[in-house]
Amino acid sequence: MEKRKYIESLNEGEQVDDLFMVKAAQLSTTRAGKSWLRLELMDKTGEISAPVWENAEGAAEICRPGTALRCAGQIGSWQGSLRFDLKQFAVVLPSEVELSAFLPATRACRRELARDLQKLLVSVEDESLSELLKQFFGPGPMYDAFKIAPAAKGVHHACVGGLLEHSLSVAKVVEMLTGHYPGINRDLVVSGALLHDIGKMREMGFEGAVVLYTAEGRLKGHITIGIEMIGEAVAKLKNFPRETLNQLQHLILSHHGRNEFGSPVVPMTPEAFLLSMADELDARMNMIENLRVKLDSGVWTITEYQRLLERYLYLSGYEKQPGEEENQPRRNQPSLFDNELF
Repeated sequence: MEKRKYIESLNEGEQVDDLFMVKAAQLSTTRAGKSWLRLELMDKTGEISAPVWENAEGAAEICRPGTALRCAGQIGSWQGSLRFDLKQFAVVLPSEVELSAFLPATRACRRELARDLQKLLVSVEDESLSELLKQFFGPGPMYDAFKIAPAAKGVHHACVGGLLEHSLSVAKVVEMLTGHYPGINRDLVVSGALLHDIGKMREMGFEGAVVLYTAEGRLKGHITIGIEMIGEAVAKLKNFPRETLNQLQHLILSHHGRNEFGSPVVPMTPEAFLLSMADELDARMNMIENLRVKLDSGVWTITEYQRLLERYLYLSGYEKQPGEEENQPRRNQPSLFDNELF
């Protein structure tokens, strides 16, 4: 069955019979003590709640995250947000759905991202750091996995290619700043930017089209995992300088900026300050971009309150390029998992 209707185009009162994927499902209880299923459906354009009131326990058994469902019902609303009032739903076999209909992908051209990454790698003159980066971004399974990995479960860059886009963007930002502030070790901070979230490759994974935390990810977190991955890679190299390793690992450990944000240590070097601030800037700008692509171009509006940014925003949408269709990515995309393109 081919998906025809996407969440971002749904309207209240509309009758819908289409494919969706389970993003989350949690059994809850009403004040009267009756069980119900808090079901969240998704596709590549967004999410919508679809509460299940009857036979909630049975529904919970089949509505696992990453499961594709054919859902029929009417679009209603609750407390200002659209809600899918289900009449019936059934599980669809993975072989019968096109995963690209559910997995959001970076709007950037991933061919260009991959080429830019390789150019940046060649520019690293420090021999030890260059050899270390080849362990992660040289041809092979590690690089193939990196190119499609998400940078988050939600919030920012939570899409196919998100980790590549975010890591490269942060590296470009710190590279620009090294030319402005004197005394910065350019190769070190660029390497740290490319590797700062490398632990997310093992912290999260795809279940169908849904990004879920792995057991290792829940137990350790991506910062700890990243330090381990760098240690494992350094162990394969001869005579990697201890001072370089200490400073590089400090970049990884401190890139969240504060202890309360998950960093075991706070930034203590100029390179660490640059990386931490560039990481936060890129994440916030991506959140804003995700809001802007849903707005009409040239029309300025106050958004809903953005809890993570702790403010309302005043935004307008992007101007569409000639020939660009509504609700389409701003640049042409390759197939989601076509590694030969990189």
